[in-house]
Amino acid sequence: MSLLDQIHSPRDLRRLAPADLEPLAAELREEIVRCVSRTGGHFSSNLGSVELTIALHYAFDTPRDLLVWDVGHQTYPHKILTGRRERMDSLRQYGGLSGFCLRSESEYDVLAAGHASTSISAALGLALARDRRGEDHHVVAIIGDGSMTAGMAFEAMNQAGHLGTRLIVILNDNSMSISPSVGALTRYLQEVMAGRHYSRLKDEVKRILQRIPGVGEPMLDAARGVEEGVRKVFTPGTLFEELGFRFVGPVDGHDVPALLAALAEAKEIDGPVLLHAITTKGKGYRYAEAEPVEYHGPSSFDPERGIEKNKPGVAPAYTEVFGEALVTLAERDPRVVAITASMPDGTGLVPFSERFPERFFNTGIAEQHSVTPAAGLALGGLKPVVAIYSSFLQRAFDQIFHDVCLMDLPVVFAMDRGGIVGNDGWTHHGLFDYAYFRIFPGVVVMAPKDENELCRMLATALEHEGPVALRYPRGRGLGVARDAAYRPLPIGKAEVLRRGGAGTVWAVGSTVQPTQEAAERLAREGTELTVVNARFVKPLDRELLASQLAGGGRIATVEEHVVAGGFGAAVLETVAELELRGVEVLPIGIPDRWVPHGSQEVLRKAHGLDAEGIYFRLRRFFAAGAGRAAADGERAPRGARDGATGSAAG
Repeated sequence: MSLLDQIHSPRDLRRLAPADLEPLAAELREEIVRCVSRTGGHFSSNLGSVELTIALHYAFDTPRDLLVWDVGHQTYPHKILTGRRERMDSLRQYGGLSGFCLRSESEYDVLAAGHASTSISAALGLALARDRRGEDHHVVAIIGDGSMTAGMAFEAMNQAGHLGTRLIVILNDNSMSISPSVGALTRYLQEVMAGRHYSRLKDEVKRILQRIPGVGEPMLDAARGVEEGVRKVFTPGTLFEELGFRFVGPVDGHDVPALLAALAEAKEIDGPVLLHAITTKGKGYRYAEAEPVEYHGPSSFDPERGIEKNKPGVAPAYTEVFGEALVTLAERDPRVVAITASMPDGTGLVPFSERFPERFFNTGIAEQHSVTPAAGLALGGLKPVVAIYSSFLQRAFDQIFHDVCLMDLPVVFAMDRGGIVGNDGWTHHGLFDYAYFRIFPGVVVMAPKDENELCRMLATALEHEGPVALRYPRGRGLGVARDAAYRPLPIGKAEVLRRGGAGTVWAVGSTVQPTQEAAERLAREGTELTVVNARFVKPLDRELLASQLAGGGRIATVEEHVVAGGFGAAVLETVAELELRGVEVLPIGIPDRWVPHGSQEVLRKAHGLDAEGIYFRLRRFFAAGAGRAAADGERAPRGARDGATGSAAG
């Protein structure tokens, strides 16, 4: 029986001899390769956290001691060691294990998280609650170096250091977030590694001086007076200690005995302590070590041969199309600059960064900070494009409101991963962006039906003298031909795709194609609908809407967004504002509940947003309207049968 076969909980792990832990790490790493190559998922980050996870569960009495994982995308070893190994083949599949921590999944998952830099704040709150209740367990936050670039992490450390709360922070330093980490903090950590022998040297000098009778103690007292200067000789700064944290390390994050010794030291410190562990992203799998960015979150792959490159003839991803279009438009306009929050690869900005390095800014994992410098760039006469995933941009809500929209600045928010994202689940779906942008006066909100329209919308956004939110989905485009020149669109004007007398459907973004398919199916059955590609969530094409509904009737709206506050809500509000009588509106979108993880195809089907689901909703809605109209016609006086007799707006 293998060592891993003997472990069903951390209690089993703690029964092993220390000598068994490194062989266990090798088995655990093989299990991760086996599982993720089948299901896809976060890969290189989990390979890098194997020994650290083993050491944490071995050194601490979990779940009594609390482990708070930042982001949670490095917790596959944690899942396996906490009794979920048999379910790992369901990882990130609909109804299966989450790819992140989930409180409903295990008592060992303390914090549900999918966004970065929250762990220290949450751990501080847990530590304060522990002290308030008179308990004595340990609270440990595990945070990556990329997450330490966010202001929230330092806000938490500032308070923890001020309070002196007993708290352990593990800095898992692999010089990466998704892409390589950037900024002054990264340079600082690299310099700390160069000065790693300072603590050992200080302790050795202390021991030597204490052995000298009558001389050693006075010399030691004098040495304490100049310790700050000595420390700065051996280390480039005392950032963490100045924040009130005792600093332990750096320690090799793949050396289990060294990790256990460092954790034992940290446990004895009565106050906040930061343990700096150095790890390698992709450790133990040669393809991931060589290309940690590509192996950050791959789909399923052959573990022997690695990831298969894109096949020729496949439609490009929207991310790729956006990146290419931005380069083209930036060639024409030297005012165009680009900003991203540590995701040049994920947002398609690598070609831009290579072509215009002086016009590209990577802020690190700091979405709030990404937005406000964009405001400054706009005030300085430039045309900033802020490219951030939809769900991540939520973190900068106040900066969008206060620093950009309130001053009506020409900042373009390019929101990748709009709509259902897929296997990353709850925390990553971009299902709220229409709502949180639509409330700001003067903002233009738009979403393309295909990749050619994405290019035209980007040109429109860069031409507009005000804030613009451009939202597009994860995944590949439709394979349509792209125009040689990206002609801007008239803002607020929709596109009629087909005409019919049985009713009207307005769709936006990724739902336009399946809505067309549904309408074509209904047409074959004799129900001819007018289908409109709205293009703009704000401003809506009020003129077209009024002309279509002037005599009353039924209109359905389709969006890959929550119904509350979304595109359908905008249509409902406009119908009311225009006082269009006899109109019934059916908003089709995501209902008032959280969307779990699963493939985009499965989740769209589950929520009725594939072509079949839209077809059934439209058929029922317009058939009911036709039946009601017929019944009303039979009851109405003969002269009124050709008039508008529908119900009031609703």
